[in-house]
Amino acid sequence: MNSRNEPNIQVSDLDARLANLRLDDGYALGAEVKGGVVNLTALAAAIGLSAPRDIDDLLQNRRAPEVRAVLDAIESRGSEVAVTPISEVPFAPLVTRPEKIICVGFNYREHAIETNTPVPKAPPLFNKFNNALNSHGGVVHLPTRAARQFDYETELVIVFGRNCRDVPEDDALDVVAGYTIGNDVSARELQTATSQFLAGKTSDGFGPVGPWLVPRGMVRDPNALKLQTWVNGTIRQDWNTRDMIFDCRRLIAYASSVMSIKAGDIMFTGTPQGVILGEKAPREERRWLKAGDEVVSSLEGLGELRVKLM
Repeated sequence: MNSRNEPNIQVSDLDARLANLRLDDGYALGAEVKGGVVNLTALAAAIGLSAPRDIDDLLQNRRAPEVRAVLDAIESRGSEVAVTPISEVPFAPLVTRPEKIICVGFNYREHAIETNTPVPKAPPLFNKFNNALNSHGGVVHLPTRAARQFDYETELVIVFGRNCRDVPEDDALDVVAGYTIGNDVSARELQTATSQFLAGKTSDGFGPVGPWLVPRGMVRDPNALKLQTWVNGTIRQDWNTRDMIFDCRRLIAYASSVMSIKAGDIMFTGTPQGVILGEKAPREERRWLKAGDEVVSSLEGLGELRVKLM
């Protein structure tokens, strides 16, 4: 790991969970500290330092050394720094302008089995668009004119920290800035109407991500994380990322062999069994998500991502 004073420090070297904060006039970069969250963008301006204006600026413009300097200033100033309790933090989507939102389908063996899908021989890639991005504490407005069968998919999301192409599998995690939580909200009858998933995956708000960007150095193994989903307080998914068919290294190597990946891009890595689509009752008899439901997605060490449906 780089020393704290080296100018080439990467986001993956930082030792604080980071967040995108929503402001009246845009976004700001936040960091978790004892007692809550500090607005790093505002603090830097107040003490004569520079800092990224948000997560996208941090990732796309390689501004981790500036963040390290502001975090050091927080340590030296202690109680002088304004801290917002986490319950009062206005979280924004973790990223707001990635070039690509890459998604992987059927990447857990039991999920493929529950949906009667052949175990894939290569990662099935599809995508969402930026209109789908949503935040912790956000609202998903269900497109009920087009669909009725709405479902959740809690997923580990990879956040890329470097531009890359044709990354060897052994080196794949080197291009990762960190990890976050995603919920691949899905309209199942649109997803399954044709062989293409897109229509069922990228309605407005169908891609909540956050609340934290957890730097890669703070996650010992992305393929050894407990994953859980609750709907209205009832647990629906309870599994582990070690069960991925294609682990994070293989996903990155494969995707980067197909396309160039940019810093700030994100990848949803698939969901385990326990989704409504996999239930054995006839589809018309299942209790699909509806307005008023709350979905909480959890990944070990990454926090909880909470959204409500309307």
